[in-house]
Amino acid sequence: MGIVRVVNAMELQPTVTRVERTFAFIDISGFTTFVDVHGDEAAVAALADFRLVTREVASHHGVRVDKWLGDGAMFVSVETAPLVLAVLDIAGRLGAGRFPLPIRAGIACGMVILFEGDDYIGMPVNVASRLCGEAGAGQVWVTEPVAEHADNATECERIGGFEVRGVAEPITVVALCVPMPVAVSPALF
Repeated sequence: MGIVRVVNAMELQPTVTRVERTFAFIDISGFTTFVDVHGDEAAVAALADFRLVTREVASHHGVRVDKWLGDGAMFVSVETAPLVLAVLDIAGRLGAGRFPLPIRAGIACGMVILFEGDDYIGMPVNVASRLCGEAGAGQVWVTEPVAEHADNATECERIGGFEVRGVAEPITVVALCVPMPVAVSPALF
């Protein structure tokens, strides 16, 4: 029988890989109240529609749904512009009464640590999540560097310095106007 050696966790130094990524969080506003008023079946139907639209749009724009977060989702992309377009596309398809609830979103980009090959650690993740939480129903809030990647047709409103919980310095936030989609696939609604 061989000798079994228990490896000291301190001997295993994880490889730190820094990568530049863009992150978005989308959340369905008022979902808890919707469930309370309309019931679980209506909530499941709304989530199914939300996820169907989200999957199709993310795939179309070449961005990845990193994880589902109950009534929301986290996205990650190597490039910023496709993720901005995807979020605006999702918001547009779910807006103007075509979906029972408004969505809100936050987007940030920058350097993060790729942790254990499938998780991200860093300020852009935290900031995108916080911006989503602070955005009002139907709003898409982004950092200034992200706004620079919005296409020329997207209207932007600079909100200015915004205090983000857990971040020492104020962040310049820009609200992106959600465009109405030109055509919506009938299969989605």
